[in-house]
Amino acid sequence: MLPKVRNHVREYRAKRGWTQEELAEKVGVSRQSINSIENNRYVPSLPLALLFARAFGHPTDDIFSLETRK
Repeated sequence: MLPKVRNHVREYRAKRGWTQEELAEKVGVSRQSINSIENNRYVPSLPLALLFARAFGHPTDDIFSLETRK
């Protein structure tokens, strides 16, 4: 079984005062996609994760991480 991907998209977006719509425009997806990612219903592709890193100015490892299961 693959590990679960954890993300901090909502936190980074909120720190910048961006709406889901504004972030969606910056990375080229729909607002609904941002909502699904923030609510852990969708794991973004690597290219999309890299676009988030570019938009936020942080490494992908700061935004996305693998959840360790014990």
